Amino acid sequence: MKKVLIFSLIVLGQSIFAQQLALVKEKAKIGYIDKSGNYVIEPAYETARSFSDGLAAVKIKDMWGFVGKDGKMAIEPSFTKARDFNDGLCAVERDGIWFYINKNGEKLNMPYSDKLYDFNNGLALIKVSNKIGAFDTGGKVVIPAEYDVIKPFQNGYARISQNGLWGIIDTAGKVIVPVEYNDIGEYKNGATWAQKGKAYGIIDGSTFSIAEGADKVWDFGNQPITYARRNGKIGFVDKAGKWVIEPKFDKARAFNQNLAPAYSGGKWGYIDMKGNFVVEPAYNDAEVFSNDNLAPVKGKNWGFIDTSGKLVIPMDYDISVSFGFNEKNKGFNDGVSRVKKSGKWGFIDKTGSLVGNKWFYNAELFQN
Repeated sequence: MKKVLIFSLIVLGQSIFAQQLALVKEKAKIGYIDKSGNYVIEPAYETARSFSDGLAAVKIKDMWGFVGKDGKMAIEPSFTKARDFNDGLCAVERDGIWFYINKNGEKLNMPYSDKLYDFNNGLALIKVSNKIGAFDTGGKVVIPAEYDVIKPFQNGYARISQNGLWGIIDTAGKVIVPVEYNDIGEYKNGATWAQKGKAYGIIDGSTFSIAEGADKVWDFGNQPITYARRNGKIGFVDKAGKWVIEPKFDKARAFNQNLAPAYSGGKWGYIDMKGNFVVEPAYNDAEVFSNDNLAPVKGKNWGFIDTSGKLVIPMDYDISVSFGFNEKNKGFNDGVSRVKKSGKWGFIDKTGSLVGNKWFYNAELFQN
């Protein structure tokens, strides 16, 4: 019986700390709700940040500390400034000096850097004499400070620049795409776009294939084709740089769920993988389908359609975008969408129901 009780407590604890919470502001105080709309942490803070890596920075009087998802103070307020935890570490400031702490609030000895960067994908950038490298959570320099630019790591890869040219490295510092391109995109699922001289094309692995006539290419979404421009019109190219949908649209966005927003004749609709409209152009704006199989569309305001093109949530809202590294889509993320109506913020579920039946003065996206 004791073993069953202990196991139940462990599972309960894991579920508490795994759940996503959203920062909300009700009147003058900030608290945190779960996806049912219930307060997990009652509004008690005048200034606070969203949860990240299981902790949220909160300001009490003039000092910042961190609370856990149980609402208890995990790191006592003693910092004049604080960022977000990532990979178990966080940059904070005390007495005008920035340094890293762990989740016990302990100050860590890390390599010297002219500027402190947040950890991401297990690494933090290091800047020495205007050159950029990176070190891991143990303080080991894994990428020497020899690059002019290292963009934030995404999906285990980062764009790097030396002497005005661009390439791609992984988190071990291995060069995946040689530093020989004039511009380069985000490396995702083994592919990215790049510019070499005046030519634009696609890198698949490390092989560069020119997209004939393209003068701009955008980052890949979740599918193996991406949109590109030729002679002022937008079409789609595959990983070999081949035009699989000829440029004929005025505007377009990425494919997801085998559908992509496309703009023609002054209105937005959705095309299939052959470039045919399956949702006829009828909207003033339209965004990419989320993994929840819903896409935001705009008349006067925003609503949502399903993959059949049916309007399932009325066009009554403003919407927001997630700027996280792994989620860039507007609208729905993991079953809920942050929306604004009549000057207040809240969340709706996939049926269009208001989560918790409550609006807030402010609401941030759900975070771990």
